[in-house]
Amino acid sequence: MAKTIISVKDLHKKYGSFHAVKGISFDVFEGEIFGLLGPNGAGKSTTLEIIETLREKTSGTIEVAGFDLDKDPNEIKKLIGVQLQTSGYYPNLTLAELIVLFAGLYNQPVNPMELLETVNLTDKAKSKYKELSGGQKQRFSIATTLINHPSIIFLDEPTTGLDPQARRNLWDLIKEIRLKGTTVIITTHYMDEAEVLCDRVAIIDKGKVIALDSPDKLIDDLVASGFERPKQVKNANLEDVFIHLTGHELRAEN
Repeated sequence: MAKTIISVKDLHKKYGSFHAVKGISFDVFEGEIFGLLGPNGAGKSTTLEIIETLREKTSGTIEVAGFDLDKDPNEIKKLIGVQLQTSGYYPNLTLAELIVLFAGLYNQPVNPMELLETVNLTDKAKSKYKELSGGQKQRFSIATTLINHPSIIFLDEPTTGLDPQARRNLWDLIKEIRLKGTTVIITTHYMDEAEVLCDRVAIIDKGKVIALDSPDKLIDDLVASGFERPKQVKNANLEDVFIHLTGHELRAEN
């Protein structure tokens, strides 16, 4: 049996009369890549922020690695890594300097070059964040989630706006992080991304979980219901063609 590392039970979040999260429950297993999927405004970001200790819940219970969110939020903070957005970086510091800065905030010893090597950015150690391409910015953002050697990392739409090479490179990076034993929670609007990366997904709509299973099982259940695509499914898609013709290697942005 897989070990549960995150347990969310009957989670509610209200903003005045608006009920954003309506009794969500799910478990995340240790070492898996778990996807939270849903339309804009479905409640998935609110749910993540509550688990990350960044937003207060209205009711419900959450445990992370055995720690109760209400009783031990500081212990949970020590165990998790949260992807920072662009606004979290000082523009005039190099990548190596930023890592040292964040390591100091965590009170963690870290070798900036080793961490940058993990995300294939050693050649950019003396570059400033604003000088990076979109894919490089996302890889550095993931690097910052690893500074405190977390058991769990949270990635919020990590490949939005990336070209196909950068997107697939980031997929490989996420898989490598999981192989090292880290549990990954990811949100994405790209269903192909969730299908490739996620062991299981929870689909959230209007503040409720409406489906939870492996992508394969959810697809098989839909097909078994009699669903047929209007266009025949092929063994490759246009992105596969693009990658095949232009190569998998990353490109610098002009």
